[in-house]
Amino acid sequence: MPIPLPWPAIDTVLLDMDGTLLDLHYDNHFWREYVPARFAEKHGLTEGEALEECFRRYNAKLGTLEWYCVDYWTEQLNLDIERLKEEVAHLIAVHPDVPEFLAAVRTAGKRVVLVTNAHHKALTLKMQRTGLDAHFDAIHSAHSFGLAKEQGEFWSRLRRTEPFDPARTLLVDDSLPVLDAARGYGIAHLLAIHQPDTRQPDKDVGGYAALRTFADIMPVTRGTP
Repeated sequence: MPIPLPWPAIDTVLLDMDGTLLDLHYDNHFWREYVPARFAEKHGLTEGEALEECFRRYNAKLGTLEWYCVDYWTEQLNLDIERLKEEVAHLIAVHPDVPEFLAAVRTAGKRVVLVTNAHHKALTLKMQRTGLDAHFDAIHSAHSFGLAKEQGEFWSRLRRTEPFDPARTLLVDDSLPVLDAARGYGIAHLLAIHQPDTRQPDKDVGGYAALRTFADIMPVTRGTP
């Protein structure tokens, strides 16, 4: 269903990657199934024991930059996380209508910026697999700023590198804590994602307007009927 946006009042479009532009199934499968299975093999545990131990460690870092850090988990789990990510890279998939949306937004004269919590190694792998990097005016990883997007100060740090007017900026993100932090910073136009993982049910969008496909917010460009 189309979501009306005041496109003439938007100059900058900030976009999350995992769960927003890309299907979160890859990441969910990797962290919930693939890593625990490899952890069990490495440390001589049952799958149940490995799953419990992995999630205990994950949950302790939820919402922090370490949670997203390939190097951190390589050290903590004694696994080559970068290599394991490459082993299941065939699962990386772009959500419907994303390339068309990115092209249309740039044609409409907006600045299009990827802002992700993903570690640089994961970001590089996903851009190599999808080619989406060609559509962005800039790409920023939270690891360059020392804070996760869930933390309010992140947005101030981002703005020093990537100047934007919060009142004239759209952010699309599948994380409610991220959207809450952005709203607290003053970003005016915020959208969530109904189904970040296409193999899971709709998620709670916490009262935010949310899209099912980027066709819902496709800007009308000149010459389009």
